[in-house]
Amino acid sequence: MARLKSVKNEAGSSQPWLHQQGEVIQEFGTVRQLPVGLTYDTRMYSCQRLNQILCDTQMLYHLYKKHHWLMRGPTFYSLHLLLDKHAGEQLELVDTIAERVQTLGGVAVGDPRHAAEITKVPRPPDGAEEVPAMLSRLLEAHNLILTDCHDAASRADEMGDDGTNDLLVSEVIRTGELEAWFLAEHLVDTPLVRA
Repeated sequence: MARLKSVKNEAGSSQPWLHQQGEVIQEFGTVRQLPVGLTYDTRMYSCQRLNQILCDTQMLYHLYKKHHWLMRGPTFYSLHLLLDKHAGEQLELVDTIAERVQTLGGVAVGDPRHAAEITKVPRPPDGAEEVPAMLSRLLEAHNLILTDCHDAASRADEMGDDGTNDLLVSEVIRTGELEAWFLAEHLVDTPLVRA
């Protein structure tokens, strides 16, 4: 029987260098100078606002997934699919927002524990809620994010940060408004037929 050899980490070795430790090379809440044509103050402001929206969007994504899994009742199938579709769209926004922060020279919030510390989206109960309560919770999170996005987009526009303004208006706001509309229509008590 062949004996296993201990492989040394040497140049040219295929052994991974495990358990690496590193120094923080950029602190959260700072921005590096990148050649993007925007002032330090503009980039700092946009990164701060975008990181808040990023954290809230991450929480909205997780709410969508939770409610997708816990959906119940006669509308289970359609809402299960809808919430999963919306979750996927929110996850795309998470990546887009984080990349904008990085583009501006900032550090995007990527650790879910860090996002949970910063988010303004209220924490849901650990258990399952009734369907209208879950949908209402999603609508409230959308409203919080949309309100923040409208304000941040206006301010980014005033500061000349067209990229952040465009991202917030064209992607985050438009996606959030459409998703909120779809959810809100499920909370309208309209009869299927008239007597």
